[in-house]
Amino acid sequence: MILQKILTFPIKLLTGKESGDKITLTLKSKEITDKSNYVIQRAYLTQRYNERQGTANTLTRAEVKGGGRKPWRQKGTGRARAGSNTSPLWKGGGVSFGPKPKLYSNKINRKEWQLSLRSLLIAKQKDITVIDNINPLEYKTDNIIKTLNSFDINLFDNTLLIVPKIEDKLLKSTRNIKTIKVIVANNLNLKQILLAKNLLVTKDSLKTIEETYNG
Repeated sequence: MILQKILTFPIKLLTGKESGDKITLTLKSKEITDKSNYVIQRAYLTQRYNERQGTANTLTRAEVKGGGRKPWRQKGTGRARAGSNTSPLWKGGGVSFGPKPKLYSNKINRKEWQLSLRSLLIAKQKDITVIDNINPLEYKTDNIIKTLNSFDINLFDNTLLIVPKIEDKLLKSTRNIKTIKVIVANNLNLKQILLAKNLLVTKDSLKTIEETYNG
């Protein structure tokens, strides 16, 4: 059963004080049950699986350099017989059944992924802070730190800033803060939202989220 979940947030200024205005975010969601988190887990595991590079590689006995000459004659030496120094039994030899480069790819339906993202936003409602639009002239690292402090955000906690459009000045002002990430509202990352302890969302981004992920 599809329900309309309406989330109401007060709009805060960059000083941390409320502006007096409120804004709503309407998201489609299924009825909350004990299995509501399953779709979030499935989307998260799919994203983690697709992020694997799959570049692990080992050399087989045919790929290891050497092995053209029999180390010693078959009989009469008292040692175990050996035909090549590239044998997996030898130090520096090939690897039996070792990893090879592999493409990791898993698929999740678009509507299922959108449902998982909406369910996650609803679950993290208490971590969302809606702020007024950021002035491009104030894009400095010191100003970003002051803004985080005004919202009582610990700099050691993961913080995700959701904006309608990423500007170069904003990236430069936040790249020296390891715990803050900037993301576009129409290209949300479920893993980053799940791991973030604080979500700073500009008021213009809420409309983009509502239009993009309610399909």
